[in-house]
Amino acid sequence: MQSNFHISEIFYSIQGESSYAGLPCVFIRLSGCNLRCNYCDAEFTWEEGEKRSLESILQAVEDFPCSLVEITGGEPLFHKDCVQLIQKLITAGKTVLVETNGSIAIDRVPHQAVTIIDVKCPDSGSAGSFHPDNIKHIRQRLSKSQGTSEMKFVLSSKNDYHWAKEFCTEHSLTGKLPIHFSPVHNRVSPRNLSEWLMKDGLNIRLQLQLHTILWPSISRGI
Repeated sequence: MQSNFHISEIFYSIQGESSYAGLPCVFIRLSGCNLRCNYCDAEFTWEEGEKRSLESILQAVEDFPCSLVEITGGEPLFHKDCVQLIQKLITAGKTVLVETNGSIAIDRVPHQAVTIIDVKCPDSGSAGSFHPDNIKHIRQRLSKSQGTSEMKFVLSSKNDYHWAKEFCTEHSLTGKLPIHFSPVHNRVSPRNLSEWLMKDGLNIRLQLQLHTILWPSISRGI
């Protein structure tokens, strides 16, 4: 049976987040999400999107001069066939990033892909959504010779900062994998967040959305 995906958009841009920030990247943005974060900048993904076959998605990716591909959403793992798409891209020689909200177990994601797990903080409106088994799955991925995981925390307040810091301490994550703290626009200033990180001496990276700095008035295709 042919796999079909609901696609919000496929586009070529500069990677704005993660350890791959600044690199050209092809984005496959899938429709549908099981969370409703109050700062979401991609609410259009909550709609159904365009139905496309696996073959047409792969062809669209090949039309761009780029080997880095991110599968995002919405929530990509909300799609039962997402793993098949990831594997096809890996087989095609792509470096694959999978950005997920952490509410769905990542154990089925091929280890050759990089999982970027966006852990939802209390003031996101989606608190408590993190799948408890994902800590175990992250550690298993880090023990493999291929692939890895990264984590990010989008912060709406000083309370979110303290919560995220405690989460990393509780699970002994700091120094084990790349961790990014990102401020929500107009809620936490980048300067304040940088000062909190420096004061606490955390081995955690301040992350600003590079794509929104480059294209501040555009909401899609960046």
